[in-house]
Amino acid sequence: MGSQLEGAMESLINVFHHYSGKEGDKYKLSKKELKELLQSELGCFLETQKDAGAVEKIMQDLDENGDGEVDFQEFVVLVAALTVACNTFFWENA
Repeated sequence: MGSQLEGAMESLINVFHHYSGKEGDKYKLSKKELKELLQSELGCFLETQKDAGAVEKIMQDLDENGDGEVDFQEFVVLVAALTVACNTFFWENA
C-alpha cells in the first residue's frame, strides 16, 4: 500500500487520463474534455463562477504552448493553483 501522497498522485493521473483522448490526442484534453472534467470533478468550483466563459478563460490560461489542448503538465498547473487557493481558504477558516 502506498502513502497518501502517492495515492493522490495516482488519482490525479487517473482522472486526467479518464477524460483525455476521447477525441484527438489521447495524452491531451480538448476544450470539450476539459469542460467535462471540470464539471464532473470540480463542479462546486464552477458553480461559484459567475462568468459563463470561465472554461474558455481557464483553457487559454492553461494552454501555454497554444495548441488548443491541455497536456498533463498544463493540467497539473491548474490543480496546483487550485490546491494552493484551497489550502489558504481552509487553513484560514480552520
